[in-house]
Amino acid sequence: MSGKTGDINTTQYIGIGLFVLALAVFVGALTFSNYELDLAAVKSSLNNDYHYTFVEQNAEMMQGQSYGSSFAFIDAFKEMLAQAQADIKKDVTEVKGLTSSDSEYWSSLLQDWQLKGLIFPVTKASSTGLLPGNSWLFFFLSIVLGIVGALLYILPQRRFHPGIRNHHIFHSSMHNRGWLGIVAGAFLIGFYVLLYFYPEHMVNWILLVDPISMALKGEPASNWFLYGFLYTIAILVMGVRMIIKYRHNRYQMIRTGSVMFFQTTFAFLLPEIMSALNTPLLDFKKIWPLNYSFFFDYNLNDLTSSGAFGLFLLFWGLLLIAVAVPVITYFFGKRWYCSWVCGCGGLAETLGDPYRQLSDKSEQAWHIERWIIHAVLVFAVVMTVVVLYSYFPLAADTESWIHKTNFVYFVSALLIIIPAYVHWRNQSVGVFRAPVMWMMWLAAIAVIVLLNYNHFVLENYKATIKINRWLLIGLSPAVIGSLVVMHRLQHAAANPHKIYTIPLVFFGVIAGWQLLAFNESGKALATFSHYDVRSVYGFAISSIFAGVVGTGFYPLMGNRVWCRFGCPLAAYLGLVQRIKSRFRITTNGSQCISCGNCSTYCEMGIDVRSYAQRGQDIVRSSCVGCGICSAVCPRGVLRLENASADINERADVQRALHIANGKVQLID
Repeated sequence: MSGKTGDINTTQYIGIGLFVLALAVFVGALTFSNYELDLAAVKSSLNNDYHYTFVEQNAEMMQGQSYGSSFAFIDAFKEMLAQAQADIKKDVTEVKGLTSSDSEYWSSLLQDWQLKGLIFPVTKASSTGLLPGNSWLFFFLSIVLGIVGALLYILPQRRFHPGIRNHHIFHSSMHNRGWLGIVAGAFLIGFYVLLYFYPEHMVNWILLVDPISMALKGEPASNWFLYGFLYTIAILVMGVRMIIKYRHNRYQMIRTGSVMFFQTTFAFLLPEIMSALNTPLLDFKKIWPLNYSFFFDYNLNDLTSSGAFGLFLLFWGLLLIAVAVPVITYFFGKRWYCSWVCGCGGLAETLGDPYRQLSDKSEQAWHIERWIIHAVLVFAVVMTVVVLYSYFPLAADTESWIHKTNFVYFVSALLIIIPAYVHWRNQSVGVFRAPVMWMMWLAAIAVIVLLNYNHFVLENYKATIKINRWLLIGLSPAVIGSLVVMHRLQHAAANPHKIYTIPLVFFGVIAGWQLLAFNESGKALATFSHYDVRSVYGFAISSIFAGVVGTGFYPLMGNRVWCRFGCPLAAYLGLVQRIKSRFRITTNGSQCISCGNCSTYCEMGIDVRSYAQRGQDIVRSSCVGCGICSAVCPRGVLRLENASADINERADVQRALHIANGKVQLID
């Protein structure tokens, strides 16, 4: 919505009215049902005759009652389940004679996952009244009408000349943290909270898309189908707005069409079709570590047990991680994924486009961004290593070469090779002398050999864990100190951006890996369960950061909050782009008029104008190469390029035009 009412014509006012009406129907749909207990749904969801007998006995307290809200129904249902659980405990102790020390005692009770798994399907099946019998009607009055209203508001914008018009955006209540923006952000946050944690309270919204789900895959819709459907609709509708707004730039039109295509086909339609065919589900464009569950045991078992197609999906995922990311990033930068393929990036660049200017461009925000996003990447890697170690068998239990021992050797080798390569790439920095470097690497290798020898050759697990503990105590101060030294050297060095790491940090990582990998038995992790790691990661990263914060904070912190601060794949792609890539955004400072459009529209919070004024190529690893800065530049100062020269070789080149004696010369 613009700041000037004169910019809005009659068609757009009609569109706004229809959209508000559709939104009101959509929100009101949550109240268009009553709830009456469906015992058949309880039995099918519970799938346990023993437990169902006790649930059925206590169902009298809810039979014949109609509840006016999901909250009242769910409270009563939980109370009924609690009473059924009490009766089961009584039967187990008094009739079967079991005690809490017996394993059968606990297996006979209703488990927490069973209780939680009952609430959503039973609540959905128990919904009766106006909405369940008229799903198509309310689907049209809410979602379809909302789409029509949005398009009626968007399409008339073609009457404006091609190019960027700010429309007093900083005076807009919706687009500059005004009350409308806060309300919109609160609505999005509330939606994600219900979606991830309380889907039983949004069953009426899910019923709206039941006909679509039945037509597509022959199954009732779930909360994730609703999410995928609305996600796709938002990208398609706002993608039309994006194309109209940036129609003067062919690159932006192609890029927008790309994210619309990949979201619709690869992220939504193909997984649903695969579900209908009873094949393993995989979003073909979702890459580890963004797809953090790819290496989970249940997923690997599902893929390896599904025949040739499952093995193809496994090979496809590994190929994307190990080959596609470095190769394609080398030629095109991280934009090939973050701006052309990724659904999160697609939503940020379409639905989030009006909020680009809210991205914090301060140096402090940049430092926070680097620390947080790389910490997320490290956490994802550690989690994956832990999960894979627990998944592989012991060497003594298998004849295959794929076992825990070889996996330890493989990870240990990577911990040496990767930092060595990084140092070799940046040896010109000259912070550490060669003898010191060699001593550090040899010490790290010696530690690995010593630990692995004790553990695998001598099978002396107690000696291994003892060494691990002493290494942890001794190296922790060294690791912390090295981080402090690295931070200071970054500011003191002539080329601070070229100092990627310090070998002592990786030395500490090696010790930490050895500590986590073994215990006295040699069969399990020493300190924690990988299932706990998985649940924490899924909750913090996937649910809270990617969903609640990543989208809900569009009106508050800009459209790339998740991409800047939380996405582990963005961090991985950024590191690859930083180390070796032909892609860069080049500038011509002599033509910059300091209008600030580039910085205002940069969705990653980069102060592009400061680069443009200096004639300095943009080589920030956070840059997703969206090209918006070049699209909004009135003088053509910024250009997206793929050059043969290494990006690092031109990172610090300063260009200026020198005019003297009637001659114009480009000076580096």
